[in-house]
Amino acid sequence: MKEKTFNKWFNIFVLAGMTIAMVLTTIIKLGTVDEGQFRLIVAAFGSLMGVLSTVCSANGKIWTFIFGVLDVTIYAIMCFLGQRYGNAALHALYFFPMQFVGYFQWKRRGAGSGSESGLAARRLSPKMRLLCSLAFLAASVALYFVLDSLDKSPLTSILKLAVLSDAVSTVCNILGQLLLSTAYMEQWFFWIGVNIFSVVMWTVTLKEDPESFALIYIIKYSFYLLNSINGLRIWMKLSRQTEN
Repeated sequence: MKEKTFNKWFNIFVLAGMTIAMVLTTIIKLGTVDEGQFRLIVAAFGSLMGVLSTVCSANGKIWTFIFGVLDVTIYAIMCFLGQRYGNAALHALYFFPMQFVGYFQWKRRGAGSGSESGLAARRLSPKMRLLCSLAFLAASVALYFVLDSLDKSPLTSILKLAVLSDAVSTVCNILGQLLLSTAYMEQWFFWIGVNIFSVVMWTVTLKEDPESFALIYIIKYSFYLLNSINGLRIWMKLSRQTEN
């Protein structure tokens, strides 16, 4: 199967699967909750905008930042209501303005919205990869202790899984967005980390509060994980072409 054909059908699978899952999940959840129906619908809509954004990102399309504005705005609100303050602050104060930064940076590097991506993707040097790894480890540890001090859950374990997932996904988001806006291939390693730890975080939230809207985000980040793996494959090729 040719790569273009594979990408076309993979994108259709992610978009269609996400849409169907969101519609069915929202309908089911609307019948089981007594209040918060409007929040549930808004969360589902934001998730659909998010999957459009991430599919465009994987394929090097400038539309990723248009859909991204809607996604990060809604997600910031939902995280705040779900008491996941790390991700709430991240999306409102960092992700939102970075959509505009990324849009103009990609424009300068030749990105478009057509069938062929003209984006000049690139790779980090070995030194920059080491610095990113050290920054990730240091920031994750520091943020864990900050969020743990703010956490009001009754858990008394030494390591709180929900807090750890919140901290790690927050740091991965920060570094991933920075590398995304500057068109580096290594962003996808961080997005894979974001998606794995986000699934864990919202699974813990669903376990603690079965009537929350967490199931929507478990489905969302599961699809994101599949797309990020495909994005890594595509960007490895794009960055190799730029180097050559």
